[in-house]
Amino acid sequence: MEEKLSIIVPAYNMAPYLPRCLDSILAQTYENLEVIVVDDGSTDDTAAVLDGYAAAHPRVTAIHQENRGVTAARLRGVRASTGDYIGFVDGDDELEPGMYARLLENLKAQGADISHCGHQIVFPDGRVSLVHGTKILKTQDHWTALRDLLDGGQVDSSLCTKLFRCSLFDGLEAWMDPAIKNNEDLLMNYYLFSRGERAVYEDVCPYRYLLRRGSASYRVFHEHSLFDPLIVREKILENSPEELRDDARVAWLRCCLFVYGQLSLNRDRQYDGYRARTRAMLREKKAWFPLLGTRNRILARMICTAPWSFQVSYRLYVRLFQRQEEH
Repeated sequence: MEEKLSIIVPAYNMAPYLPRCLDSILAQTYENLEVIVVDDGSTDDTAAVLDGYAAAHPRVTAIHQENRGVTAARLRGVRASTGDYIGFVDGDDELEPGMYARLLENLKAQGADISHCGHQIVFPDGRVSLVHGTKILKTQDHWTALRDLLDGGQVDSSLCTKLFRCSLFDGLEAWMDPAIKNNEDLLMNYYLFSRGERAVYEDVCPYRYLLRRGSASYRVFHEHSLFDPLIVREKILENSPEELRDDARVAWLRCCLFVYGQLSLNRDRQYDGYRARTRAMLREKKAWFPLLGTRNRILARMICTAPWSFQVSYRLYVRLFQRQEEH
């Protein structure tokens, strides 16, 4: 019998975007799938749009709940799923038609528990950037997959570019912290990857991440956006086996450098407290600095000893990078 896929879509105030998203899932060349959409207490017309799709398409299941956040919405969808494999799609994104057929084919061919791929970013002005699109296919054993996930280089932390065997989700709810609003994808991914024995990755980009001006990438800094990513990596570090301990430490350090770098680009004095807090956190981890590569090790020491020099260097670096992107 053909395997069934459960595709879970958390949706909060997605009325303008949800039809395009659902149409792209229903247009998948792999047809034996159910689409579980969890309306997380939307205040716009999301509920009406969703109920219309559920009435017109037998494969679409509508769930409505009070607003509890994206993690709670995803977990609610997992509880309602009946498929052999589970995937996630954000309500304002879309998929190319062959995405799930390709992921499932790779998973079965390699006897894997997880199949994943790259993605493309569609900017508001219409530009498209592939991440990464080399077309390389590689299998990952348990430890390689976890290290690649923590490294965050080629394999990104998004849940939406992946297909998981449903048995991996056992016990997940006890692991997830609903208070975390940012980087919850990495937290869930780490749990699922830690339970998988084998993964397969193909560096193609059939998932279309549509960047909106109202999306998280355009928000001002706040407590969750800055420090949730560090809290996630701290939890991973606390629960990592000895074989992954140094990888988890490097992941935390690199995240801290990134947070401080973002704060350095904004000279607003209201963020002075956040800058001081991030610098203090980094200074507490000086013993880990030798684990970093040369460039990041220098940057970490600059933050700790001469933060002004880091701010000047980082701003210059970003300007040069942006100029290269424009050309």
